[in-house]
Amino acid sequence: QVQLVESGGGLVQAGGSLRLSCAASGGTSSGYNMAWFRQAPGKAREFVAGINWSGSTDYTDSVKGRFTISRDNDKNTVALQMNSLKSEDTAVYYCAGGWTSGVFLYWGQGTQVTVSS
Repeated sequence: QVQLVESGGGLVQAGGSLRLSCAASGGTSSGYNMAWFRQAPGKAREFVAGINWSGSTDYTDSVKGRFTISRDNDKNTVALQMNSLKSEDTAVYYCAGGWTSGVFLYWGQGTQVTVSS
């Protein structure tokens, strides 16, 4: 059973940067598609960025050019570098992994990102 633990959230001013990290334990994440989702208050959870086993990436339109997802298979970690943050980026960010039959099998507990304007 793979466990995912996020870190790196916090409070930042608009225009600032944060780097989120997701550490996998209890197994290897190297063969999995991994992703970051976020959920703002009163809104549905949404896809932010994804990376497959070979390193190909995908982003939701609102973060393209500002966020970068990366992975280190040796360390079993996935990161989300977030630059030029906006107030609308405020949300709880979740790491997900193990894309199988249309669903992610593994989820982290979430880390809060708050961007003040």
